[in-house]
Amino acid sequence: MKNNKTWIIAGGILGFLGVAIGAFGAHGLKDYLTPEMLEVYKTGVLYQLVHSVVILSIGFYGDNNFRIAALFFTLGVILFSFSLYLYALTYTIAFAIITPFGGVCLLIGWIMIVVKAVKKKV
Repeated sequence: MKNNKTWIIAGGILGFLGVAIGAFGAHGLKDYLTPEMLEVYKTGVLYQLVHSVVILSIGFYGDNNFRIAALFFTLGVILFSFSLYLYALTYTIAFAIITPFGGVCLLIGWIMIVVKAVKKKV
């Protein structure tokens, strides 16, 4: 149960931050970012919120076979979404270079879901 609690907490924190960061972008940054950078920012929010729900689902499902996927999703959100936020806010290309590593982590998480589900005995 301890691992499941970890993913429920992680998903809850990332979900909360996704809503807060999204609201900040929608209300506080629309006048300061270019339309292109606002879209970059929104992409980060979308991916963060979607994967937060998946991480929560893994925690609530309670099957430890999927914890590696939750780990990759969490790492992916941190690298992908947060690098997009920083890139949109600072225009520093170094942050955009990190984004694909987060995307790969998210893809690995999805692959791990499929692999573990196929191997799972019913």
